[in-house]
Amino acid sequence: MSVHNSGHVQSATDALLARREAVVSRGVPLISRFAVERGVGALLYDLEGRELIDLSSGIGVMNGGHSDPAVLAAISAQAAKLQHVCMHVATYEPYVALCERLVALLPHGPGTKAMLVNSGAEAVENAVKIARQTTGRSGILCLTGGYHGRTLLCMTLTSKVSYKHGCGPFAPEVYRVDCPDALRDGGYTDPEGFAARELAKLRGAFKTRVAASDLAAILLEPVLGEGGFVPLPAAYLRGLRELCDEHGILLIFDEVQSGFCRTGAWAAHQVHGVVPDLSTYAKAMGGGLPIAAVVGSGRVMDAVQPGTIGGTFGGNPIACAAALATIERLSAQDLCARARVLGERMQARLRGLMARHPEVVDVRGLGAMVAMELCEDGDLGRPAGGLVKEILAGCHARGALVISAGTYGNVIRLLPPLVITDEVLERGLDALAASVEEVLA
Repeated sequence: MSVHNSGHVQSATDALLARREAVVSRGVPLISRFAVERGVGALLYDLEGRELIDLSSGIGVMNGGHSDPAVLAAISAQAAKLQHVCMHVATYEPYVALCERLVALLPHGPGTKAMLVNSGAEAVENAVKIARQTTGRSGILCLTGGYHGRTLLCMTLTSKVSYKHGCGPFAPEVYRVDCPDALRDGGYTDPEGFAARELAKLRGAFKTRVAASDLAAILLEPVLGEGGFVPLPAAYLRGLRELCDEHGILLIFDEVQSGFCRTGAWAAHQVHGVVPDLSTYAKAMGGGLPIAAVVGSGRVMDAVQPGTIGGTFGGNPIACAAALATIERLSAQDLCARARVLGERMQARLRGLMARHPEVVDVRGLGAMVAMELCEDGDLGRPAGGLVKEILAGCHARGALVISAGTYGNVIRLLPPLVITDEVLERGLDALAASVEEVLA
């Protein structure tokens, strides 16, 4: 602690936040006023030593938990051998070994191949470049509500205006159609009919927005992330696969947030048995280190000219070692199965809140990617972003780190580390429930 001239004792957290404000751009967003020093499993500890229950996993990164000893050991061992060389300059084993692991876990047909970069946005950018070179076309079709990153192209692909206001002009040849909204358009009562109607809308876009023959790819998240944890219907994804095959369009799934056991499988598309031409990964793949991947069919991945994809730091040896160790730990602990159990438990608790409060209009998710949507007085046309802010503040005051999502900020999303114990999860959900009851009383 430090003491100001006024005699006020300033906490270590307040001091660090003041230093942040002095030197870090205000454009870097801040969700909470926690200042975290260390983490173990599903628990974080702030600068005052207070325990926090992590229900966000650093926005879906720490699926295997904080400070896994095997991951830390792999990082240390690799750092002692080789820190960097660049895959463009010389070949090194961790990059190749990680690609071997990825193509085994995430097959995209015969001869599946992969390439590595640093972030989800880079993975999406490279997937688009691959699709354009493969097809000789330039158009990319994406969904309203989608989030794909903060580079210029990915901002263009991203729907939410607050993430890109004032950053244009944006990239050309990007087109958007509405995301299927089961809550508002009858998807829960008639899933097959709903999917058919949504696919018909998409086909209509080929007449009013962009010709199918001009599209290189349709790019989407199988479960919307920032858009509010909206799982796309299996029938819709199957229909997209057929539509893409019909028109020679590549299908790209952005699995940056939904991948690596989060949805109960290594990738959300595996839950539905729909294989894309390309898919992108990041977040949980590296166990906390920055690394990302594009995985795709060999035909597509080898259609690109050398030098048009990649980058200096992509597939850094230390990050590759962390990713390999993370994959082994996720597999050894069967965290795909654990995600399904956690998802059922979280949805059951949230549905209990929905039964008591009309403001809670939906509970949804896939695996341990679970959300609760709130609207004023249960009116679907009045998103309750203000109520969500109050609820999150209550969670934080009770020592649970919970974050929001959705175009209007009216969705509470739960992304706990998949290693969270039942007891810690229940304590976190108790904090959320108490905050909901307090705000909605």
